Order: sequence, then C-alpha cells, then structure tokens
Amino acid sequence: MALGRAFSVAVSGVDGQVVEIEADIGRGLPGVHLVGLPDTALNESRDRVKAAVTNSGGKWPDSRVILALSPATLPKVGSVYDLALALAVLDADKQIPRGSLRRTVFLGELALDGRLRHVRGVLPAVLAVKKAGWSSVVVPMAGLAEAGLVDGIDVLGSRSLKETVAWLRGDGALCQPMPVAWGEPDTYPDMSEVVGQPEARWALEVAAAGAHHVMLTGPPGIGKTMLAQRLPGILPPLTETESLEVTAIHSVAGTLTGDHPLISSPPFIAPHHSTTVSAMVGGGTGMAKPGAVSRAHRGVLFLDECAEMGPKVLEALRTPLEDGEIRIARRDGVARYPARFQLVLAANPCPCAPARNSDCVCAPTVRRKYLGKLSGPLLDRVDLRITMMAVASGALTDEIGESTEHVRARVTGARDAAAERWREYGWRTNAEVPGPALRQKFTLSRDAVRPIERALRNGSLTARGADRALRVSWTLSDLAGTSMPGIDEVGAALDFRDRGTM
Repeated sequence: MALGRAFSVAVSGVDGQVVEIEADIGRGLPGVHLVGLPDTALNESRDRVKAAVTNSGGKWPDSRVILALSPATLPKVGSVYDLALALAVLDADKQIPRGSLRRTVFLGELALDGRLRHVRGVLPAVLAVKKAGWSSVVVPMAGLAEAGLVDGIDVLGSRSLKETVAWLRGDGALCQPMPVAWGEPDTYPDMSEVVGQPEARWALEVAAAGAHHVMLTGPPGIGKTMLAQRLPGILPPLTETESLEVTAIHSVAGTLTGDHPLISSPPFIAPHHSTTVSAMVGGGTGMAKPGAVSRAHRGVLFLDECAEMGPKVLEALRTPLEDGEIRIARRDGVARYPARFQLVLAANPCPCAPARNSDCVCAPTVRRKYLGKLSGPLLDRVDLRITMMAVASGALTDEIGESTEHVRARVTGARDAAAERWREYGWRTNAEVPGPALRQKFTLSRDAVRPIERALRNGSLTARGADRALRVSWTLSDLAGTSMPGIDEVGAALDFRDRGTM
C-alpha cells in the first residue's frame, strides 16, 4: 500500500479553507474512488486527472486508487482540486519528490492533455492560503496576475501538469507574477454635463460624503440616470484593503479580466429591471455565487425604473442594506458575501410619466399602486429622497456646473473627517455607525435633536429613520466643516427624507 498527499483550497463565498488530499494506491481492481463530499464537477475530475497524467508522460497506477479530501464534512465544489489530485496520485506512486510538494498549495483545473485552466476564486483562495501560514502556492498562468495581488506569500504560475512536475523534481522553474501596478481610476462621466438640478446634485454629494442611499423621482429624461452614473466618479478611490475585498468578490463571480485585475475604483452595477432575486442577491445551485449587491460592494448599485421591479426583488434588498453583507444558504453550504454598497433608486412618478404632472392621465389608485411596490420598510432605509422637477429653459444656457473633480475634493475631505472621528471604533463612513453609538456616545444638544423628537412623537418618523437622519446630519456637518451637527443640519437631514414624497 502507498499513500500520497497534496493540498488545495475550498472556497465558500469569499472565505477559503485549505483541503488535504490523500491518495491511497492499494490492492484491487483498477479504478478511482473519490470521497469527501465532492460535487458533480469534482466527481468528474477522476477521468480528467487520469487522462492528464497519462498524456503528460506520467504513469497511472494499474490498481485501485482512493482519493480522500478532508475535512470530510466540508462540501467540495468545482474543478479547482484537479492539479492537487493528480500530484497526490503521483506522490503515492513515488513518481515525484515530496520536498516542495509538502510546503505548497496547488490550484487549477486540468485539461485532458495536462494543460492548467483558470478557475474562479483564485484571489480569495490565495488569501486563505496566506492566512493559514503556507509559504507558497501554484496557480494556473491565467490567474497569476490575480494571485500576485497578495503580498507575503510565494506565488508561482504553471501552464501544465508536466511543467509543475518538472518544478517539483528540480528540473525547471515556474513563472512569478509581475509587480502589482496600481491602475489609474476608472473614468466616469463628468458632473458638469448635468444641466440644472442643483438639489439633486447636492443630494448626490451628501450621499457620496456619507455613503448614504438615495432615491430620485421624476419624469423621464430629467436626468436621474445621468446623475446616478456620475456618483462613482465623486467617490474617493478604494483603499488597498477595499480593493482586495472588491477584487475577491469579482474573482468568485468570474468577472475579472486582463493582466491588471485589481479593482481600484468604486464599482457601478446597474441590473435590468427584469432581474431576478437570485441575480440580485446571489444564488445558483451548489454553492451560491455573488449577486449584484455583492458585486457593488464599496460602490454603487443603481436600480433604474425600480417601480417596474418585482416586489420580491426589492424586498430582498432589506437585509443587505441593514447588515452590509448577504448570507445565502444552498445545498453545499452557506455562502457569505460582503454587500456594503450605496443604493440609488430611480423611478417615474406614475406609469404614463408625462413631462408635467398636470398632464398625467393615471387614476389616483394607479399612481399609488405604481410606487407602492416600494414598501415602507425599504423606503425607511433610504436616507435621501429627491423629487426632480423639469429643467427651466434658461438652464440650457446657464454657466456650466461644477466638475466631478471639485465635488470629489469636498467629498474626500468630508470622508476623511468622518474616518478620523470613528477611527478607534473601526467605522469608515457615517452610514456604518450603529444607531446606539450615535445616541449614547455622540449625543447632540437638546435643541439640535428637538426636530427628530417632534417627528417621532407625531409618528412621521420611525426609530430607524431617526438614526438615519442623525447619520445624514453628521455628514452635512462634515461637509460644512463643523465639529458637530446643529439644528440646521438635523432639520436639513429630516427635509431630505420628505422631499421624495409624491
């Protein structure tokens, strides 16, 4: 009996765990038996691995082979284990030395001719390998640039099983990643291109400064989509930690492309109004894949024509809006994905949506039903609500508005002030601060909170709405350069919650 061993990684959501793969060559009829909760793709790897070893010049044992993946209770999903499975068999058959094999984790899918193919989730897998204390990892060449984003671990790229075996035998070298080049921020449309709409522009600036959610209501062609598309441009670039968070999610989603996969700008995700619940929050068979809310992490999720979306899709947003993450249970386990995004809702006031409200032909019940898809609990989580009015004719010839660069400078200053204030608590923006902390540790003066208390007494504001109004007032204070919100900032924050009422 001969026993071999190699190591790979199981990725669940954006978390990973090192998996030990054991190969036992024993007596019995030739065959390959795979144990350890494999899914369909992993079960099929028996034939891929056997063909890859044979076509790469190796010898497959002419006896019974048992391949065990542990922890045995952890579901194993996908083809990422192929390379490690092949090396475990070769190790058991004493065809390769064990020196580097025992110190290295191997990722990659094998083609029948032994070529290594790219797999999803390389970045979170390498992060898990580093966290577990391993010294080196081998990945397919197509994922080398992505894996090279992780510092503090020896990352190597291989093109084939044959090349990997030669490296283990000391007969060749594997490729190393190029130094990470911090890419230029993505280019977004400029704010100066928006005609008029000073209130909506100011609301967008406040939203960017505090990471608040916005709803824009108004007739078609008034500029709702234009404004939403310019929100990512006035957000500060992502920090290194945020960039790795966002890139890891897109790695699992399989949306990374090019030789420079690092995402350094806030993403902008705009799903169609016919999108499903699974596409919005994540889903799929086996282990859930990230949805739009996770791909928009640290960026903007724009829902145009939100009143045309299904109520179930909209209600599915409530948990990620509150928690900043989404947890999806599927057959192969629970996937957890970050989902701290800024929501921008855009809607027409009614189905006919004329340029002037007075020209509307919809019955009152139809108007109420149209925006009634947006439930009270969902709207309660939206901090800024703006009703956009038709642009006056003079606005077409007025002086050009402020550019994205000028607005972003003010937003960055406000965010820096908020980050400095909440530094010891670990919060980065005003939107992340829990309500109890606002009420107990950073209490405002009695005069300042009087408008909120009045709104709570008359029932026009919920307790959650009060907390959100306090967060907006802190953002307005940061933009004004004051140390603490006063009654003016609190009043303005409450006014933002009422402007979108039709």
